[in-house]
Amino acid sequence: MIKREMYMQRIRPFIGGDLIKVMTGIRRAGKSVMLELIKEELLESGISANNFVSINFEDMKYSRLLNAVALNDYVLEQAKNIDGKVYLFFDEIQEVRDWERCINSLRVSLDCDIYITGSNAKLLSGELATYLGGRYVEFVIYPFSFSEFLELYRTVGPEISSSECFKKYLTVGGMPYLSNLRYEDEPSKQYLVDLFNSVQLKDVVKRNKVRDVDLLERIIAYVMANIGTNFSALSLTKYLRNEQRTVSPDTVLNYIRYCCDSYLFYQVKREDLQGKQILSSNEKYYIADHGIREAVYGGNMRDINLILENIVYMELLRRGYTVTVGRVGNKEIDFVCQKRSEKLYVQVAYLLADESTVTREFGVYAEIHDNFPKYVVTMDELDMSRDGIRHRNIREFLMESNW
Repeated sequence: MIKREMYMQRIRPFIGGDLIKVMTGIRRAGKSVMLELIKEELLESGISANNFVSINFEDMKYSRLLNAVALNDYVLEQAKNIDGKVYLFFDEIQEVRDWERCINSLRVSLDCDIYITGSNAKLLSGELATYLGGRYVEFVIYPFSFSEFLELYRTVGPEISSSECFKKYLTVGGMPYLSNLRYEDEPSKQYLVDLFNSVQLKDVVKRNKVRDVDLLERIIAYVMANIGTNFSALSLTKYLRNEQRTVSPDTVLNYIRYCCDSYLFYQVKREDLQGKQILSSNEKYYIADHGIREAVYGGNMRDINLILENIVYMELLRRGYTVTVGRVGNKEIDFVCQKRSEKLYVQVAYLLADESTVTREFGVYAEIHDNFPKYVVTMDELDMSRDGIRHRNIREFLMESNW
């Protein structure tokens, strides 16, 4: 179990406070481990484990607690035997019907510190906004970054170089459990396929009552094939028509939104940097973990330029940036990244193979006249920085603590 200090630094200021700590993200990204890390910190600070009430709602032994009243009664009963503050840890809370009412009631009636996890972006909308508006803080937990992957992969092969580790990362991705399989190819693939099926069935089909599962599978396959590529609901609708499936653009958008709500895909909007406005069509999508794409769809090494983009995009999210695709005239900048007053631009390519490629990748910045950092990130080992634009090998870029 690695410490995941990037997340702990963000969570730590809220430990012991009255705001509800909510951890969301794709299934099996390590939310349960974050709960364990928080417990460790509490124990080290002198809090007794007797003050903890921990429930994983995917565990059948808690099946009787899957409604708000039963859960509330159970926790209050447990709390009678606890001296001092009660620390509540609820894993996959979305399994509990009307859980928002219960959490709000416990917050009011107990001296407690509450931590919850869930695998759906809608966790914090609708009813929750009514009951808990302004009383929670959210942390999205992502699959392992390359630096986290490197830390664990070197427990399997201590002598392995970072470039060899990165080759492995390109195909297996960053789902934490893979370290238990020692990153062996076939078991890792089987695990990722099963994980994908679980996300599709539990978090997309069942949660949204999807009836046409075949259509959903075709849409997911199309988005996977086209990660990092501009496409519209209309173009996907035409593609499906060629597959003898007639469907409206609205249905396509709804199905993709369900996948985004389950954290399988992330939508990136396009921004006109000259007109300073968000464009309403042809968004890009990236997948939460590129290892899932390799296991389910394949072709990561064939589409390596898109996979590198995907890896960089997810790293930007991990570091707290809001990301858009930038358009300047007829040129496009892969990522325009904003975090409070910070801003940076990132262009991703496979290799700067010749002068025309160098001119194209660096040239996209010609119309950007501000002084924020501008990067070109590739697999090249040599530094080709020029004209104030920083060139980075992708491994170094991902490993740098500050950009």
